Amino acid sequence: MTDSDSVPDGGLTTAEQDVLDEIEAEGVDFLRLQFTDILGTVKNVSVPARQAEKAFTDGIYFDGSSIEGFVRIQESDMRLNPDPETFAVLPWRSDDEGKAARLICDVINTSTGEPFEGDPRYVLKQAVDRATEMGYQVNMAPEPEFFLFEEDEDGRATTTTADVGGYFDLAPKDEASDVRRDIIYTLEEMGFEVEASHHEVAQGQHEINFTYDDALSTADNVATFRAVVRAVAAQHDLHATFMPKPIPRINGSGMHTHMSLFTEDGENAFHDEADEFNLSETAHSFLAGVLDHAPAITPVTDPTVNSYKRLVPGYEAPVYVAWSDRNRSALIRKPAARVPDASRIEARFPDPSCNPYLAFAALIYAGLDGVERGVDCPDPIRENIYEFDEEKRAEYGIDTLPGSLGEAVAELESDEVVRDALGPHVAEKFIEAKKQESTEFRIDVSQWELDRYLETF
Repeated sequence: MTDSDSVPDGGLTTAEQDVLDEIEAEGVDFLRLQFTDILGTVKNVSVPARQAEKAFTDGIYFDGSSIEGFVRIQESDMRLNPDPETFAVLPWRSDDEGKAARLICDVINTSTGEPFEGDPRYVLKQAVDRATEMGYQVNMAPEPEFFLFEEDEDGRATTTTADVGGYFDLAPKDEASDVRRDIIYTLEEMGFEVEASHHEVAQGQHEINFTYDDALSTADNVATFRAVVRAVAAQHDLHATFMPKPIPRINGSGMHTHMSLFTEDGENAFHDEADEFNLSETAHSFLAGVLDHAPAITPVTDPTVNSYKRLVPGYEAPVYVAWSDRNRSALIRKPAARVPDASRIEARFPDPSCNPYLAFAALIYAGLDGVERGVDCPDPIRENIYEFDEEKRAEYGIDTLPGSLGEAVAELESDEVVRDALGPHVAEKFIEAKKQESTEFRIDVSQWELDRYLETF
């Protein structure tokens, strides 16, 4: 039993008592108890800070029937159990609003007292447990991109970019650098270790990278990151969006995700000095597993109709199921690593609209399936796949990701491994929601169609 698990007098663990002490020391007035629905939207129940001890000992109850993909009306009572390791004061709250802090929660089924199988955080915990049973800790490091747009006079988002900068530009072209700076300060106040930030390729597009961590902590960090970016942008009268492709015919936003497995004794299971690519047999098989299941992973990592406006050739987003150690046109890249601990693979197809808990679970299950089956990894493609014609791609055996959300969902339905990663409850509800989204898009009539056809026919 670790210190954080030990239970002193009073029924609280040491970690929980530390949170109560910090609430008092910081003068916190309100607690936001956060969780996510299956679509990745952060929900929260706000309680007075004086309820913190009760939240730890008894949980906080809420109606789950109103949450996307949770439960039916007759089984609506759910309980939130706060994770004390996720406590953080919200720096953007002003003193006159009352100081607030957040705790990320696990959702409990009150009828059984067990974790709710529809809780995305529980889904990822199951994937992490599977890796643990195989002797591994999964580390993840995402690179979420986002756009900053101006707001109109009514405070509504526009698609007018907040700057005219380009890739790695400096001020004055990158006029939003002050916003990125404030985002970084806020993230650091909440415990993030920020590694780098820069202006991305498109006008108004930005990227902030934070250091890798275990898969669950990283998924929590992605949820927090998106909330911080939006909150700080709003302070500057700007709208931040993680929509993958808000502006047509320019680069969209991705969330390239670096992955590695570490052994119980802290060694990087992906590193092998003798290999041409410094990747171990475990790494090669993990990589092959992700490639093998990539079409079915895609609706989870790229979950919106709009995601497939990004996944088209010509805008740096990968669409070809291959890997490379040199170029970025492949689905998975092996980044250069200066030290053994840094050997990893980078999945380049996820986008920042995904539910990070489900996306990471799908990637982990697919990779571990490759390790368990000892799947042979194909040779890397060192040429620019964007320049290949269909015949050459066929010669190399390179498949293409699904071209629409509907196609991607069909791949998920036929892939037992990725469905198992989500679990039966989430898989059913997620597929149902995505089919509905795809249908709604298919039967809608866009402005493009009106402009193209209304006066022509």
